[in-house]
Amino acid sequence: MVFSQNYTTSITALEGKEFPKVDTERQTQFKVYFPDAKSVILEGGDGMQNLKPTINKDKEGFWNVSTSPLEIGFHYYWFTVDGKRTNDPNTKLYFGYGQPTSGIEIPSGEDFFFEKKVKHGKIMDDSFDSKVTLGKRNFKVYLPPNYGTEKFPVLYLYHGTGEDITGWEKQGYIRNILDNLFAEKKAKEMIVVMDYGIALNPEEEKRPDDYPRAVLSTKNLDKIVVQELIPYIESKYKTNGKKAIAGLSRGSYQAMLIGANHPELFSAIGSFSPVIYEGTESQPFKELPLSNLLKSKRKPFFFIGIGGKEEARFFGFNQTIVTYLTQNKYPYSQYESPQTYHEWLTWRRCLYQFSQKIFK
Repeated sequence: MVFSQNYTTSITALEGKEFPKVDTERQTQFKVYFPDAKSVILEGGDGMQNLKPTINKDKEGFWNVSTSPLEIGFHYYWFTVDGKRTNDPNTKLYFGYGQPTSGIEIPSGEDFFFEKKVKHGKIMDDSFDSKVTLGKRNFKVYLPPNYGTEKFPVLYLYHGTGEDITGWEKQGYIRNILDNLFAEKKAKEMIVVMDYGIALNPEEEKRPDDYPRAVLSTKNLDKIVVQELIPYIESKYKTNGKKAIAGLSRGSYQAMLIGANHPELFSAIGSFSPVIYEGTESQPFKELPLSNLLKSKRKPFFFIGIGGKEEARFFGFNQTIVTYLTQNKYPYSQYESPQTYHEWLTWRRCLYQFSQKIFK
């Protein structure tokens, strides 16, 4: 197989590596060395379905893979080598699907998440010992470019299932997104706390990985945020008392539950690719107390965003929430990310939109 010269190396490739490559038509090329393999299959997330790949092994033991055009955005992917899931040795690894996973970026023509020549904020690692989970909780903190000169509001931000606190930094490019927005004066500078989305003590960790476990974890997270995390952040960092909360997928459920339970604490709630756990058709909000927002004197700004190509179930969750808010005349802002799946370009765009609407 002879590769075309009209391809450029993906921004996810390790330094010094030529592959994976993407061309202007969004076709991709991969070259991996598995000399003893009998079978190599390329697989990936939502945006890597219907690949129609061409796969050939050369005499030197390299497997050369070319695909039809992929969807725009960041996609997790891997190779199944003789039945075993294997990462691409040419790319950086991103925590997804519960493990380090390869990734590829298919350009969308946007640069809002690129690093530009602007004043930069920084991302720090932090932690505290939780009495709720009986262990250490690690999280990341984004400090805006002008941190130290004044006090700032805080956005508490959550990742999704199978991911961790590195997601918003690595796959989400949060630093670039916010640095650029602040430089363009499109958003108020803020601190962002990227907290871990699982909150279970050692005994609870033994429970089956199902929806009831996710609900329990979220209820524990509610206690952690209110009783431990917020006091910790406000005692250590220069904050002005204003707070918002948001998350993607499972993190959207967590943000909605915590925000609805404490409307007095948060001025805004962001739900990116919304999920509702343990609801029924007759009681969709059995474990999501959105009714608290209707009773509260303080009405947090509510943002709901989704990718235009997400699965029907996510659109179902989205519509259930929108219908409820509309019927109860609760103000909200709705956003649909064009041509994207349940993946990181959707959530980058949601963050970009949401950040411009809060702390005004």
